[in-house]
Amino acid sequence: MVEIAVFGNCYQTEKGTQLKRIFALLEQMSLNVSIDAEFYRFLKEKNGINPQHKSLIVDNNFYADVVLSIGGDGTFLRAAQRVGDKGFPILGINTGRLGFLADVPVNDIDKALEEIYKNNYSIEERSMLSLEISNFEGVYKSVALNEIAILKRDISSMITIRVEINESLLNNYEADGLVIATPTGSTAYSMSVGGPIIEPLSKNFVLSPVAPHSLTARPLVIREDSVLDVSVSSRTHSYLVAVDGKSYKLNEHQTLKIRKAPYKIKVIKRPGHTFYETLRDKLMWGADKRI
Repeated sequence: MVEIAVFGNCYQTEKGTQLKRIFALLEQMSLNVSIDAEFYRFLKEKNGINPQHKSLIVDNNFYADVVLSIGGDGTFLRAAQRVGDKGFPILGINTGRLGFLADVPVNDIDKALEEIYKNNYSIEERSMLSLEISNFEGVYKSVALNEIAILKRDISSMITIRVEINESLLNNYEADGLVIATPTGSTAYSMSVGGPIIEPLSKNFVLSPVAPHSLTARPLVIREDSVLDVSVSSRTHSYLVAVDGKSYKLNEHQTLKIRKAPYKIKVIKRPGHTFYETLRDKLMWGADKRI
């Protein structure tokens, strides 16, 4: 029997009808369902839903043939962090807004779950970024599926971000920040600051400065086997690092090493659905707003 692990957004109280429908379908298909404990409490207390389940997931020690992420891209990113290097494929059901990772619309849930049940899907392996922070009580390590963003704090003046690639100086960016994104993350924060869109399976990363002081500081695409050493100086002697949206306050003595992570995240793709179709749909390419 197929083992399904379910993670979800714990704030969308207005999505109760959709959530009931999803769990009713899972019950009809007689799947072994495990639910994230926090999401289960949300379903029960805020939506009055008490879905049938085999177990509750309270930590990262769980097994699944397929992981369901119910929400938006933020929910998908959190699910990916919980999956880690276990290699379980993730399907994103979109009950949020834009949704490049959570790309299954609510009106396609029935068909998507049937495809999962019949093993009728493909898997894309998405590269991740590895982050090491020195002098962070030793060395702190994390991974990102979308991006690692180096940012100034609050409304302070610009920061200087020194970037070396493979021990060769690239630039001292005078800017509000710098986004280092994976191909998956190229349609997220990086795109919003002018970075290029990269096909998800490309073997590249992209560096996109945030509000750079120099007009010649442009986004740069680099090979995924590159190793970045980053240091920051600031008038406040501190800065922020955001890993897939989760931020850490650092001081300027703490340096960063960024490289390709040693494992990938598996993303479920439905038959007949392509990245280009997602781009046209989500970015409304070719749409006539006069209609």
